[in-house]
Amino acid sequence: MTALPTYKDLLMRQDAPPGSTWGLFGPDDEVGTLNFIGPEERRAAAACVRRGVAFNLDLPLDAFRIPPARHRGVPRHRIFANSPHHRDDVIDNLYPQGSTQIDGLRHFAHPRHGFYNGMPAERVTEGSPSLGINRYADHGILGRGVLLDVERYLQKTECRTLDHAAGEAFGPDLLDAVASDAGVTLRRGDILLMRTGWLTHYFTRIDDAGRAEVARDLRSPGLVQGHGTLEWLWDHGIAMIASDNAGIEAIPVSPASPFAAEAHSAPGAQALHTGMMHPILIGLMGLALGELWNLDPLAADCAEDGVYDVLTVAKPLNLTGGVGSPANAMAVK
Repeated sequence: MTALPTYKDLLMRQDAPPGSTWGLFGPDDEVGTLNFIGPEERRAAAACVRRGVAFNLDLPLDAFRIPPARHRGVPRHRIFANSPHHRDDVIDNLYPQGSTQIDGLRHFAHPRHGFYNGMPAERVTEGSPSLGINRYADHGILGRGVLLDVERYLQKTECRTLDHAAGEAFGPDLLDAVASDAGVTLRRGDILLMRTGWLTHYFTRIDDAGRAEVARDLRSPGLVQGHGTLEWLWDHGIAMIASDNAGIEAIPVSPASPFAAEAHSAPGAQALHTGMMHPILIGLMGLALGELWNLDPLAADCAEDGVYDVLTVAKPLNLTGGVGSPANAMAVK
């Protein structure tokens, strides 16, 4: 792949929205940063398989009996039979982003500039394939995953965990420190697996009353909102970032977020979304995002053998026009 502009260059663009990657992968591109993963990157990722040990990175579809996102419900699984010797089933109330998930490029438009690569909003409809999760399904997500275990690093170096109750924000300097400690160097086309420990906190350190409070007032540690974070992700050539938290970035949004300004906001936006990076990450940059990934078993193994790069595969549902999908993700070491 030819040289690409830096993030600072993107901010100076006059031929497209400042800070956007629109047109860099072609005028009709619909997969964004997944373009960083090509045949060479897939071959290199296959070399990460040394022991042949596989890890399921998905939680069950019904893992969240009290959904952290209140507008999503709990799936209902029914089995039925047409004869005594037959079984079939159906899932009702399935929210594709209700558990371990991948956000498609339909998930957020930028409030001022619209959907990724200038896709007209009238084409982002049911039944239309434009920017649908089906584009990710066609392209495939298979690459070198790099685990950055933020929680384990802080436990080792500072004898603490992230503040899950407050939704602690952290910057790319911490990711650099974790990568250095793990002895890994990020390469263009990598799938960044970021473990914050939020799922461990959610499932083992709080009870149902605490989980209900999370649903009322969502808090999750994550990346701080800022141009430095976007610069780090783009300039490293990250094809996808997947985390074990509720939104990649810190929730609630940092009061100092530069994205709460009018240039990145719109009348009527939910308070939760004001200042978030999602409209920039998805709408302007086309970055593939994964949330609520089950990274604990993989992280424990990486801590034991000291190997933090793995073959990572995810297969989104081939749902025409889908906004998101269960991740269907695996890691192999």
